[in-house]
Amino acid sequence: MFNMSLQTGIGFVLITTFLASTVEAIEMVTIVVGVGATRGWRATLIGAASGFAVLAVVVAVFGLALSAIPIGPLRLIVGALLLVFGLQWFRKGVTRVAAHGLAGMKAGHADEEAWTGPGFDWTAFVLAFKGVVLEGLEVAFIVVTFGVTANQLGPAVIGGMSAVVIVGAIGAAVQPLVTRIPRSLLQLVVGTMLTTFGTFWAVEGIGVIWPAGDAAILVLLALYVSTALALISIERRHAFGFSPWRQA
Repeated sequence: MFNMSLQTGIGFVLITTFLASTVEAIEMVTIVVGVGATRGWRATLIGAASGFAVLAVVVAVFGLALSAIPIGPLRLIVGALLLVFGLQWFRKGVTRVAAHGLAGMKAGHADEEAWTGPGFDWTAFVLAFKGVVLEGLEVAFIVVTFGVTANQLGPAVIGGMSAVVIVGAIGAAVQPLVTRIPRSLLQLVVGTMLTTFGTFWAVEGIGVIWPAGDAAILVLLALYVSTALALISIERRHAFGFSPWRQA
């Protein structure tokens, strides 16, 4: 009976930690793939790798004390940063899709959003780095909380790491498909995603609890997609002389 109960506890912690960590891993991979496809992969991957390195040091140094570190201020900082860049790309994506259509600027077409200048693209680096660090800390908190509470830290670590590895592998697999998306549409998609995550984290960072938890991300995403479609419609009407703001 004891062995059966122990196995059930291990399985519950493993599955629960895996599923909870998968949500955070999807957000992490979405940011990295989106920034890499839009800005370029060199600085993005270096930023992501640096984020994982910092996470490894933090986990090794603080260990179980991670659960005592306040995550709110970090969410506010990262959320505000994502909002700054996300809203810029959202605006430009709306404008360009309205002007060129979904099949407008082709994938691989160089514009000011894709880094082509000399030196290092610190924008891509910072976005990837902060996305990995924040979501990685979230995974670490999940692992520590579930593992320590259930006295099953080993299975919790396996569940959390498995979620990151599996979602990361899926992101790497779909990356070639993402780079084929027309850049104007890709810019709009990435801007929408960054704005969604930025809003969610920034609001959480100031202490507001979303009523539906992580499910609020889907509501925010639907809101921003609807807003983008409405703005594109208005822009196209304006381009063809049907602007509702013009006086007769």
